[in-house]
Amino acid sequence: MKKEKADFITENVTTLILESISDGVFTINNSWRITSFNRAAELITGISRDEAIGRHCWEVFRSNMCEADCALRKTMAEGRAFVDSAGYIVNSDMREIPIVVCTSVLTDSRGKMLGGVETFRDNSQVEELRRKLNARFQAEEIISRSPAMEDIIRNLPETAESDSSVLIQGETGTGKELLARAIHRMSHRHQKPFVAINCGALPNSLLESELFGYRAGAFTHAVKDKPGLFAMAEGGTLFLDEIGDISPGFQVRLLRVLQEKSYQPLGGTKSLKTDVRIVTASNKNIDTQVADGSFRMDLFYRINVVKMTLPPLRERLEDIGLLVDHFIRHFNLLQGKSITGISSDAMKQIMRHPFPGNIRELENMIEHAFIHRRQGDIQTTDLPPSFEAGSEDVEIRRSDTSKTRLKHVEVGVIEEALRRNGYNRLAAARDLGIHKSTLFRKLKSLGIQLPKIDGRTKPLKP
Repeated sequence: MKKEKADFITENVTTLILESISDGVFTINNSWRITSFNRAAELITGISRDEAIGRHCWEVFRSNMCEADCALRKTMAEGRAFVDSAGYIVNSDMREIPIVVCTSVLTDSRGKMLGGVETFRDNSQVEELRRKLNARFQAEEIISRSPAMEDIIRNLPETAESDSSVLIQGETGTGKELLARAIHRMSHRHQKPFVAINCGALPNSLLESELFGYRAGAFTHAVKDKPGLFAMAEGGTLFLDEIGDISPGFQVRLLRVLQEKSYQPLGGTKSLKTDVRIVTASNKNIDTQVADGSFRMDLFYRINVVKMTLPPLRERLEDIGLLVDHFIRHFNLLQGKSITGISSDAMKQIMRHPFPGNIRELENMIEHAFIHRRQGDIQTTDLPPSFEAGSEDVEIRRSDTSKTRLKHVEVGVIEEALRRNGYNRLAAARDLGIHKSTLFRKLKSLGIQLPKIDGRTKPLKP
């Protein structure tokens, strides 16, 4: 009786401890079904205990480790513990949560294996810190380590706080709409709509009805009133993309709206007041268009209170590693795959590409790689064939860049190799194809600061 009472007290104490700790803990039986699930596991995953118990562990966790690199599977197969394996899970809100996992075998008093136990910790804060260490400049979803982006990101909060019109210029694919959305989200209008339209994709008549709306009977098939985008964006931000493509005639109509802050729907007889912030963008040089007379100077002054020019990707090569990492995480979550990174050879090939399509082209390249690979690292064979063409010419062109540019590129490549190898300097040196002493000299001469991580014993990735 005393032994039974002692066992009961021990079980209660164990349960209290498991329910009190901040790490998620769950156990499985030999059929891979969850047999216990503590409170922290519920909080991290967003899945209740009743919902989890009895289900296969991979149905609950939806982790990138489940298919190819499951630490618990290794533990069950080899009968030994694994410590600090890194990965991520997708919680009940479909949000990616980085975790650190420890696993061990679950046995009874006679040593018989009953299943396995896994503890996991939400590593979001650590990952966010690592991301900030890697990105020297950051605002909203825009991250960069490139000096070419420093002024834009530093001035973004002040620009967003004002109600002034903003003109964003940059080549196709540089992220003009992303910047416009960041301005909106950081502004006092962030709770109101953000409405975007590509002005270059519509003829004048259709663009006018889209922006200003129309009244019933304004034209054939206009059987009822339709509000325009100015009305839909009321109180918020209206983003006019490719503003340089609108005709001189429509420029006059738009100028009148911006001056008087009112517009008249097609077929309407009364003007409607509007309270929207105007953000415009163009892949053309509006200054040049003003000079040659194809763009009205008075309209230019209305939209050009603040000008922000996004550099092309070829001028911010330092950001390629950050962007590749971002797109890999994005497509893993979107497609339910387990791509862990990118090989050094594939990364070198990417760095040699001129990227005429800028960030959008890089994103498409990663998406193309995901078609060919389900797990592991992206290889050169997964990249589009176009990435091999003209790489030698690109190298010749880039050899003429300044020492400062070369230094920034070198910093980006070294930091990416360090990150990919969990900041294990010896492994990073091997990855880069240089001696470790050469890497140590470069770290010192380039001023690269390493996080306080012992990469030799506890890499970030298993």
